[in-house]
Amino acid sequence: MYGYQCEYCTGTVRPRTVAREAFKHKTAFVILENVLIGVCDACGNRYYTADIIQSVHDIATGKRKPERTEAIPVAYPTPENLVSAT
Repeated sequence: MYGYQCEYCTGTVRPRTVAREAFKHKTAFVILENVLIGVCDACGNRYYTADIIQSVHDIATGKRKPERTEAIPVAYPTPENLVSAT
């Protein structure tokens, strides 16, 4: 499944089980736990199988029920945190 060359550098994509991986899906966030993903051993770019992406879609759209739900803090930036474009 993994072991191929990274599309961004000359590194190799290796399998790695990560404790938590967050995904943005349209207007929702989904966190998968203890998931096997591909990670480039040189640049760290992450790769996901179609099964992982389908799981994220199914959970985000309500087709599959999540094991639990967690609250995510949301805040607006304050003027001193904004970076000027000039």
